[in-house]
Amino acid sequence: MSGSSMSGIRATGVGSHPGEDQRDHAEAVRVVLGELGQEPGLPYLPEVPGRGATATMTGRGLAVLDALDADLQPAGWRLTGSSGSPGVDHRRARSLLGQDLDTLEELAQDALPAEGAAFKIQVAGPWTLAATVERPRGDKLLADHGARRELAQALAEGVRAHVADVRRRLPSLERLVVQVDEPALAAVVTGSVRTASGFSRHRTVDLPEASQALEWVLDAVTEAGAEPWVHACAPDTPWGLVRGAGARGLSVDLAMIAAADHDVLAEALEAGESVALGVVPGTGSAGATGDAQVTERVLRWLDMLGLDPAEVPGLVVAPACGLAGADAAYARAALALVRTSAANVRAG
Repeated sequence: MSGSSMSGIRATGVGSHPGEDQRDHAEAVRVVLGELGQEPGLPYLPEVPGRGATATMTGRGLAVLDALDADLQPAGWRLTGSSGSPGVDHRRARSLLGQDLDTLEELAQDALPAEGAAFKIQVAGPWTLAATVERPRGDKLLADHGARRELAQALAEGVRAHVADVRRRLPSLERLVVQVDEPALAAVVTGSVRTASGFSRHRTVDLPEASQALEWVLDAVTEAGAEPWVHACAPDTPWGLVRGAGARGLSVDLAMIAAADHDVLAEALEAGESVALGVVPGTGSAGATGDAQVTERVLRWLDMLGLDPAEVPGLVVAPACGLAGADAAYARAALALVRTSAANVRAG
């Protein structure tokens, strides 16, 4: 992947893979590097949430936090403050992320180009963490304005260090994408997140505040020398807000976006930004969908927007969401499918 060749239409995955232990994670890394390590692929650090709470999106997001500690309760993750004494499960989450990066560092040596490489990592976004993590005295962080602000700022600082660590481990990187996963953002801004009791919902977060917290994290990514993307596969995600907060890549499930979202995605592509178009199902049977079908779906979408494939180098072909619910054979097939389809779209 030279710097010039990275400008074409690419293929990537959202992040999660099936598996239950470290061997499964190592195999997922091999699969990603094998299928996407060369053009037109954008390889990434796979996540294997089947290993337990420390490996879920929330657990990995907490592993990145700077200066905030957490522990794992029967009801889920809970912040414990900034005492410098993380709970045993929080330490395990950080250790597991370190082990995963060790595996990547080892396997990427022979799989990535010696220079000019591109790579993607993923981290849970501030609003998804606020909607899934409890504050010390109970209920979600979403209920506390100060706590959610502190969380977003701690995540921003943690992301800076995380980017630096990945760059140190992968010295051939020319381009590093940080995908901020925000599956709960739509629920946060529409007031759909249930309280701990389950009988009511948290108040809607005002759009300016929603934008600001996201902006802190995305700005930190940019300042660390990486490219900020946001992924969500939930309907009603405010993509205009996301782009306005500084995302330079929008990762969507094509089946879940509304009519107005198409305009936002078209504007991003025309501005030279990235759009990862989720067009391959996250589960299924290997071989059930062919590259001709996927290619036609992408080309039809571009034609609807009046865009020429040759003029949208920021387009990325991807699965609609994560692959954690698939089996290993389908996960591999899905990545091969997006890679072949991206090459087809490139070729016109």
